[in-house]
Amino acid sequence: MPQSLSDIILIGPVRAGKSTIGHLLAQHLDLPQVSVDELRWKYHKEIGYDETRAKEFRARGGFLALFLYWNLFDAYTVERVLADHRNCVFDFGAGIYESREMFARVQRALQPYRNVILLLPSPDKAESLRILADRETDPPNDLNFDFNAHFLDQHSYYDLAKFVVYTKGKTPEETCAEILALTAPDEID
Repeated sequence: MPQSLSDIILIGPVRAGKSTIGHLLAQHLDLPQVSVDELRWKYHKEIGYDETRAKEFRARGGFLALFLYWNLFDAYTVERVLADHRNCVFDFGAGIYESREMFARVQRALQPYRNVILLLPSPDKAESLRILADRETDPPNDLNFDFNAHFLDQHSYYDLAKFVVYTKGKTPEETCAEILALTAPDEID
């Protein structure tokens, strides 16, 4: 490969394939894979995340209340993960940035990155929702909200992405190849 690709960022809803495709891309490019879901707790705690409070929110309002609490910390986590890691394949969790302030912070953090890829099963929202629901094998028992419907109704995924890749009918390897073609460095004459 004449030039190394750097910093591919995968975003999308729950069960879109971010971790699986991230792993394949990282292997192919010989880059580390950074999973925001694995690092988020460290960064959340830096700015006051409280596990006891999180449990209270969940006990009172179910998984949705817990998710909204987590969301308060997500923009900071994105900023820190990107500041602490370079030349990586990032798979972001399925978070969505609910407030304009949080969205603006994430948008600023991602602005310099050329390779922000939104993974979706299909360009058709209803079909995407069916596919994602079929992939969800173990939802939280107190899931009282259709997160993927909410995620796909929001503008943030689409506004943050530089490319959208649809996975329906493709193997993970074919999706990986499509992303590699999209993110290949421009040839310099």
